[in-house]
Formats: sequence, C-alpha cells, structure tokens
Amino acid sequence: MYNSKIIGLGHYVPDNVVTNQDLSAMMDTNDAWITERTGIKERRWVKPGSGDTTATMGVKAAKIAIERAGIDKDDIDFIVFATLSPDMYFPGPGVQVQHALGIKTVGALDVRNQCSGFVYAIAVADNFIKTGMYKNVLVIGSEVHSHGLDKTTRGRGVSVIFGDGAGAAVLTREEDTSKGILSTHLHSQGEHAEELVLVAPGMGKRWVTDILADNNPDDESYFPHMNGQFVFKNAVVRFSEVIMEGLTKNNLDKEAIDMLIPHQANLRIAQFIQKKFGLDDDKVFNNIQKYGNTTAASIPIALTEAWQEGKIKEGDTVVLAAFGSGFTWGSVIIKW
Repeated sequence: MYNSKIIGLGHYVPDNVVTNQDLSAMMDTNDAWITERTGIKERRWVKPGSGDTTATMGVKAAKIAIERAGIDKDDIDFIVFATLSPDMYFPGPGVQVQHALGIKTVGALDVRNQCSGFVYAIAVADNFIKTGMYKNVLVIGSEVHSHGLDKTTRGRGVSVIFGDGAGAAVLTREEDTSKGILSTHLHSQGEHAEELVLVAPGMGKRWVTDILADNNPDDESYFPHMNGQFVFKNAVVRFSEVIMEGLTKNNLDKEAIDMLIPHQANLRIAQFIQKKFGLDDDKVFNNIQKYGNTTAASIPIALTEAWQEGKIKEGDTVVLAAFGSGFTWGSVIIKW
C-alpha cells in the first residue's frame, strides 16, 4: 500500500488586473457592493491577444510545479486536468498539456466538476498512485471565465465574482502511509444542478445553432446562472460536513487543523467556516480578495501561495475543501 504526496506546486495568473472600480465602468456596481457581498477587491482577466488560454495557463503552472518537484517532465505518468472552461468543447485540455510539455504519450483525463474540480482531480490522482498504477501524476486546475461572463448590469451578480488563473501540483508515491494524502471524500447532489448552471452550449437543451437561429439578445442561457443565497446556504453546510468527515476518518479533531485551504468561492463562506471550526486567522488561507473565484484553479493557486509564504510546514495537517456546481463537494486531508 502507498499514499500519495504533493512534491511540487505552481500557479500562474494573467497580468491584467481588473478592480471593482473598473467593473463600475461596465455595469451598475461599486466597490462597496462587491466587497460587502463577496470580499473581492480585484481579479485577473485574460486580455484579448495575450495568448493566455485555459490550456496555456495550465501549462505555465505545470512547468513550475514540475521544476519544483525536482523531476523531469518525462517522469510524469498521467495527467488530470480540472476545468469548466476548456479551450475547445472537445477534446479537453489534458491532451493539449501533454503535447505542449512534450511529455511521452501518457494518459490525460479531464475532470468537469467546476468548483470542486481540483479536489476531485486530486482524489483521482491519489487513488491511481495508491493502487500502484502510476508513480507521478500531474494535476492541473485552470480557468478562463472572463470570456463568458455577462459584463452588464443584468449579469453583475455573477460576473463580479469570477477570475482567471491556473494552479498545478505534482503527486508522487509515498511509502510511509502516515504521510501525504491521508484520505479524500467526494459527494454530489444533482437535484440542485440548475441552481448554479451554464445551460448552453449543451446537447440536452440549447446547442449553439439554436442560439444563433433564434438571434435573441435576451437569451441568457449561454451565461452562467447562480441562485446566490441558495448556493451560500448549502455551501456552508456541506463545507462543514465534508471537513468533519475527513477529520473523523483520520481520528483527528478540529484542533488538529494547521492549515485550511477552502475553495475561494466567497470570503463570507470561508469566514463562516473559520468561525464554526474555531480556527485562528493563521490557520485559514484566503486570496479571493485579489483573484476572485477561479473555480478549479482556486485551491491550487491558494495552496501554492500558502506554501510559498511559509505558512505550510512539514508535518502540518492541511485540509482542502470545496463546494460548487452540481452540487458537488469534497475534502482532502493531508499530512504535509
């Protein structure tokens, strides 16, 4: 039996900073309105013509993670790429990364679990390693939201939240099962799928040809929809449950948490969870204030920054937790 452990982390965000003040020039909003509801002060949006895409940003983050892992790209045995915003409807960006990095013809898997995507991707990689199938797995979370947002007053409830960016981790085999990823916990509740949803394009309801044929500028099906209050209420419950599930599985209590990296959905959610678990400020890492919600990229970006800043040390108990569209949610318990 093996565990897996993270041996390399990297992240990349576009240079283009979009502040709340910038958004007020596009729609009826202001810094106070956005900050009060989300905690966000600015986010990064890909600038047209920059060359940044979901795949290319993932490649940039991956190169950093591989270098920090101290391995060669050809040591990678498998790729798992989490995103809701692929460059193309198909194929997914996993194969683009394999090609761009010049890695041998390893498998590449795409994960479509939105805000929970990186947690799900880590769980997949962890179990591949634990079974002995692969030794080194590259896991990426990357998103370009900015090209698909309704940047008008109509869409401000969603568009002010989301940002672009990418994060990556290299996982490898750990023979000491008291170290590394101790357990992963995944859940879903599809009855709430349409509470946080992007309907089109999709084979089930609205395909792009239907939208073009209708020529209806009021059609909102190709913009994301979120029932904000309902999502918030469910998120705080599921976050708490899945964190406790992971702690209980490993005979740990709340006091054992050295660092909680929550998905950066909303600063108010993170603060609610922090208060419920009685965690000091130095035991929860948030960076949504400067990046917004980068969905599958949010946890790896935050994890990388926390590690870079020396806030995660060897022997620490690190908890990753996410909740999002689907609904899906999950947690990862790590002994660093």
